[in-house]
Amino acid sequence: MAIYVDNTHLGRHVTGLERVTLELFSAAALAPLKVVPVTARGLRQMLTKQTLGLPMRLAASSSFLLCPGFPPSPLLRPFASRVLPYIHDDFLITRRAELNMRARLYMAGPFGLALRHYPRFLANSSDTMRRLAAHCRSDAEVTLYRPSVRNVFALSSWTRAERSVQPHPLRMIALGTVEPRKNFGAAAEILSALRMRGFPGATLDIIGRQGWGNDWKTLEQQPGVTLHGYQTTDRVHQLLDAADVFICTSHDEGLGLPLLEAQYGGLPIIASDAAIFREVLGESGIYIDTANPASAAARISAALSTQDWRARHVALAARNLARWNDLARSDRETVVSLIARLAA
Repeated sequence: MAIYVDNTHLGRHVTGLERVTLELFSAAALAPLKVVPVTARGLRQMLTKQTLGLPMRLAASSSFLLCPGFPPSPLLRPFASRVLPYIHDDFLITRRAELNMRARLYMAGPFGLALRHYPRFLANSSDTMRRLAAHCRSDAEVTLYRPSVRNVFALSSWTRAERSVQPHPLRMIALGTVEPRKNFGAAAEILSALRMRGFPGATLDIIGRQGWGNDWKTLEQQPGVTLHGYQTTDRVHQLLDAADVFICTSHDEGLGLPLLEAQYGGLPIIASDAAIFREVLGESGIYIDTANPASAAARISAALSTQDWRARHVALAARNLARWNDLARSDRETVVSLIARLAA
């Protein structure tokens, strides 16, 4: 039986969604299974293949389909037992008001339909699994498939511990599409609080394309904030290497892959005190209340006040990456066996 993988969303900007697809659903990742990628060129072909092409393939054969990117087309519902969606998060239904019209029509509706009717799913984190229970069929089977994290930005932490413990100025960095869910406005407010708390001239670099909402225009007016837009891998490497800390103030994430990727550079990771970030970062994270800029700035200032803070976070980052990748490797065998059983 053919095992198709919906790769029609690839070929655009490479963000977390695309990196997870390439990492977890390639022929190498799913070996010895024989997978057949379904690709597309351009937006129109992507929409056509997702909406009509994939259902036609399943209607004409007994093939099996993996959907690691976009939600399955409503026309795939009759073949739900032969479709296995990968769930990155639940924001398409829990934060629907923050979506633009295209996302509501093309993604949120099919996503909700799949959750209500499909018998099984893959999930990227334990937190995502827990959230899915509120939306899935009571008998739905959800299997954990965490992505291994590679050093995609070719970062090094070798010399980070030798840098000054009193950076002038403090350089924070964030990564992600500029849209309401990422809550970059909170990061800008924390930056302002830090500037008044012993870090004058502190800066915030935000790497990511402009998404929906008005956040981009608002952030453009914030002192110390630089919006870089989408950048090449080499440029992201340069900006991460120059940064002192990585900050994530998202309202909601299914995983938070960039936090782990930044740890290859030994960066301290500041994150919202939420279950998903506790799961991803463990003891290596600096957890803050993003709704309280003053307390967040105080927490960050305290974390950077010791003489060994750089060396300490280099060591914490290395241990956390090893922990996470060990968990991800253990998931792979389970998932390959599951797909083989279902496809048979």
